[in-house]
Amino acid sequence: MSLDGVFDEPAFVPYLVAGDPDRESSKAYVEALAEGGADVIELGLPFSEPIAEGPTIQSAIVRALQAGMTPDRYFTFVEELDIDVPVVCMTYYNLLYQYGDSDGPRSFVERAAEAGIAGFVVPDLPAEEAGPLREACDEFGLDLIFIVAPTTTDDRLATMREVTSGYVYVQARLGVTGARDDVSDQTGATLARVADWPVPKAVGFGIKTREHARDIVAGGADGIIVGSALVDIVARGASEDRSIDTVAQEVREKAAALKAGAIDGGRDRVDSTTD
Repeated sequence: MSLDGVFDEPAFVPYLVAGDPDRESSKAYVEALAEGGADVIELGLPFSEPIAEGPTIQSAIVRALQAGMTPDRYFTFVEELDIDVPVVCMTYYNLLYQYGDSDGPRSFVERAAEAGIAGFVVPDLPAEEAGPLREACDEFGLDLIFIVAPTTTDDRLATMREVTSGYVYVQARLGVTGARDDVSDQTGATLARVADWPVPKAVGFGIKTREHARDIVAGGADGIIVGSALVDIVARGASEDRSIDTVAQEVREKAAALKAGAIDGGRDRVDSTTD
């Protein structure tokens, strides 16, 4: 499924780790995201050294790995999902590079395309070294999304622009992933640096409430990316041994609130330009 048209209205892009805390539960929670209004789902393929992640997502990755998630099981998991929104695979380059018989990421990208995956976010892949993955994505029709941080240099930003497609992931603040109580004042400055890029701008890192979502979109983002606030719900459900249906309903309600916040922000932005 393509990312075309996803950002025609302010988009909600949630993240969960595939297989957290187990296959059955995870499938229900991912489907609940779609039912709650997700426009794209970033689905993490767990890797043993997730350098960009904070404690919340690291713990989710550990749970998924302990439950037996592997690249091949991940692809099957995606194929079995009953959703009608695109899935973007978020993982680390070593898994792509080592997969299959071919040198480099081509085998992984080919299998991802077969599974219906729309694109990739690979946090540890420098844009300067993205040529083989970009070529494979072009061959099989997938997008390659890069993360722009407040500290990204101008030279690297120029390189990222040349290899990014689908959307650009704008990192709202320095540090690792994790829900926060406020919206970073670095967000606007980073959005301004990519304002002329020919792809939508989705902001992540720290968003956890409807109000956060509204403020981010009102400030110029085309969408919001939310991970830790959703993974927290899954983690509480696992630790408290709650039923799958109960946790799925909480995920669905949180997703709906965040999507509504994004829509609120888009409306606020329109109102401010017509005053």
